[in-house]
Amino acid sequence: MADRMRNYLVREEFLTYAYILLYIALSSGQIFFNKWVLSSKEINFPYPLGLTLLHMVFSSVLCFVLTKVLKIMKVEEGMTAEIYATSVIPIGAMFAMTLWLGNTAYLYISVSFAQMLKAIMPVAVFILGVAAGLEVMSCRMLLIMSLISFGVLVASYGEININWIGVVYQMGGVVGEALRLIFMEILVKRKGIKLNPISVMYYVSPCSALCLFIPWIFLEKPKMDARGAWSFQPLILTLNSLCTFALNLSVFLVISHTSALTIRVAGVVKDWVVVLLSALLFADTKLTIINLFGYGIAIAGVAAYNNHKLKKEATRGTSNESQQAESIPLTSSSTTEK
Repeated sequence: MADRMRNYLVREEFLTYAYILLYIALSSGQIFFNKWVLSSKEINFPYPLGLTLLHMVFSSVLCFVLTKVLKIMKVEEGMTAEIYATSVIPIGAMFAMTLWLGNTAYLYISVSFAQMLKAIMPVAVFILGVAAGLEVMSCRMLLIMSLISFGVLVASYGEININWIGVVYQMGGVVGEALRLIFMEILVKRKGIKLNPISVMYYVSPCSALCLFIPWIFLEKPKMDARGAWSFQPLILTLNSLCTFALNLSVFLVISHTSALTIRVAGVVKDWVVVLLSALLFADTKLTIINLFGYGIAIAGVAAYNNHKLKKEATRGTSNESQQAESIPLTSSSTTEK
């Protein structure tokens, strides 16, 4: 029995690390894949809005096929028109904004610098969380946020080929992602809806596609028409969309075997991998000592933020267990009403 349990634990630990490595590989690979597709020197499909729209349409169709046609996966119940209008539509709109602006930034700034700017994400999430009443301002959190901001500022100061248009696009994507996370937290905490990633993508992807389709008609379609025949490589773009969908599934696998916090920690590792690999793969990436020093400070702040959230979640979990224990009568014939 002991050997069987030991083998089971070893197998589960192996699967957990395998899923984490899969997430890091897919996430890093998707960033480079998008840069490669958008780059004028490579695939030359300089339409970030169109590329993101393609991802969302592909995801919508694939989710429908998996859940309604093949019925391999199940869409969780509990969605109402009111919840869809007040939560899913804002989440879809912010998701579209995040992907659109984030991909557009790759046209102007290097992959490594984009990742450095993304380190400011916890600051945006915390500030918006305080405004929404989901977070509480404290001296410790203020110090952590200041550390992250200072690190990103130093990293930006060390950037050789800084392009402010790209910075604005990237920061817009950061704000969009922060708002999406806030709306997701409101959906779970205040409305009590818990959906697996397939269900989330099933509901959110069509909404995001619609939010992207409208600006695409006015902003990018005229440019694509002006070039005559669209520079559209079906195989490359289909593989790119499939990688995006696989990335979302890898997030589900990691969270189901560990926690959402593990994704954040793995994201930090992924960011370092992307920063270092981009310096080797792309000619527009020139890392300086100031870059790395500032990014190191920002990552230290992100690590402190993740540690604070871990302790907070652990305390909340202990408190919930204590409340449940107090609510159950200490008799052998006790029953609980649901």
